[in-house]
Amino acid sequence: MELSVLITISTAIAFVMAWFLLKMGWSGWIAMPLTLVVALGITYYFSRGLTAPLRQMRDAAEAMADGDYTVRVQSAEGSHDEVGLLARSFNEMAEELEHADQMRRDMVANVSHELRTPVSALQAMVENMADGVTEPTSANLEGILDQTHRLSDLIAFLLDLSRMEAGAASLEIERFNFADFIDDTVGPLEIADAGHAHDIHIDMPAGITMEGDQNRLRQLFTNVISNALKHSVDGSTVLIEAHEDETEGTIVTNVVNFGSQIPPEARSDIFRRFVKGRSRPGTESGGTGLGLSIARWAAQLHGGQIHVVDDTRGADFEITLPKYHIEQEEDEEPRRRP
Repeated sequence: MELSVLITISTAIAFVMAWFLLKMGWSGWIAMPLTLVVALGITYYFSRGLTAPLRQMRDAAEAMADGDYTVRVQSAEGSHDEVGLLARSFNEMAEELEHADQMRRDMVANVSHELRTPVSALQAMVENMADGVTEPTSANLEGILDQTHRLSDLIAFLLDLSRMEAGAASLEIERFNFADFIDDTVGPLEIADAGHAHDIHIDMPAGITMEGDQNRLRQLFTNVISNALKHSVDGSTVLIEAHEDETEGTIVTNVVNFGSQIPPEARSDIFRRFVKGRSRPGTESGGTGLGLSIARWAAQLHGGQIHVVDDTRGADFEITLPKYHIEQEEDEEPRRRP
């Protein structure tokens, strides 16, 4: 519409000017070129206002190519035409890129910190043994083993992140007892949490069975339960309850840590990569910010979902998984695995 108005005004001005000059007795060979020059000048002057947001987007794109993600297009923010919509979409993209870049920087810092701690501890322990300061007793060797486990867990997180980025994941589907699976998953977490005296209470039927990849699902539940323990005060209770939804053919599991709550506006962000929650007093650091993102990825691999639901008792992570594995094949509808 703005372009149509501009063309109409320029044409009208050119017509009036040509008529006036010819009426004043000017030669047509002089009046017509002069009229064209004036019309083009007016068109160029006013069209710069229409193309200003496009020039800003060009400059912003060049700045973003150089690594500056803070630039924004301001001139067309209040406009409702096509250029204004494009400018708002461009700004939203710039915000997402800025957030991703900041999260990447934070992730590098977090991983460096997480790696440095066990490596420094391992180096100190081994140097003390090499110098004869400490003896290679079972307790000292167990401390070294604990630090290597921390390194292995961090490397596993990074490998899972690379799989998420590549979209590659293979599942080894088997049928298993869900209650026994949860017991096996909670056991190591209770041992690791001994110093915080949390009570992990499990409430679920003993006869529930499901199909899935136990290794991937163990990642899912380990990360969610560890997150609940990490954000619970010492001596409090973490509840794990599950039931079978026969109508939907799913198993619904709720992991609740009593007392703490997650604001509704933050419930979707905590599943983004590199986003860390705030730890409660007496708990460990926020880690790398990958745990819940990997948990959501593992749930989606099985055709399930994970989200935070309203619960007056505390932060409640609800995990919904299909009881039977659904196989996706090209050009075919999903079918239940027999």
